[in-house]
Amino acid sequence: MNLHFQTYGAGFPLLILHGLFGSLDNWQPVSRRLGEHFQVFALDLRNHGRSPHDDAFNYAVIADDLREFMEQHRLSRADVLGHSLGGKAAMHFALLHPQLVSKLIVVDMAPRAYAPAHLPLFEAMLALNLAAFRERHEIDIALAGAIPEIATRQFLLKNIGRDDSGAFRWKLNLPVIYRNYPELNQAIESDRTFTHPTLFISGERSDYIRNKDAPHIQQLFPNTQITTIPNAGHWVHADQPEKLTEIVIQFLR
Repeated sequence: MNLHFQTYGAGFPLLILHGLFGSLDNWQPVSRRLGEHFQVFALDLRNHGRSPHDDAFNYAVIADDLREFMEQHRLSRADVLGHSLGGKAAMHFALLHPQLVSKLIVVDMAPRAYAPAHLPLFEAMLALNLAAFRERHEIDIALAGAIPEIATRQFLLKNIGRDDSGAFRWKLNLPVIYRNYPELNQAIESDRTFTHPTLFISGERSDYIRNKDAPHIQQLFPNTQITTIPNAGHWVHADQPEKLTEIVIQFLR
């Protein structure tokens, strides 16, 4: 699995893992800023962005992809930052391979199980016959009935490209991600702990990390700080990029 990636800067390596339906492109402004202090490797997870597609999609295979990536790039240790789905992937990787992770940052995600809140998005996306559309704005209009939030539609539309014939297509492996979605929502459970410094960052307007999640977080990651960024929802890196960057730099130094 040769993951697509973009690198920025020099210094101690920092892997950045995006969330569900995302890609490394969503993190470019933050990645560039962090590249002034670290060697950032922003990754497209399998079945997302420009990384290869595969029928297997769960946290175990993602962790194996990350281990393989570090081997390919001769990284003996790295800091790891993951958002949402990437946050759960980062947790699993750190618990499975603690010798490879120096510090862990999880952005707006807890290790608990989550309800299938993205099902309406999956259903709306899967219902589209992209090849029938000629212009991107037509796809936006077609999604508007099921997905009224403009920001959400704009985020999802970043996953649309064109094939060799010029027809629209999904860049991500939508059927496989949908099929594995129930497993992705399950809790991260482990009989191990990750004892290296860990930071959980929540958005003030998001309920992805709740006060009652703290015991589960502390159980798996006993050396943890939890902080909240004001005026930020689940997409913390889009809502408050400067504040997020400042907190990450301070924690990793």
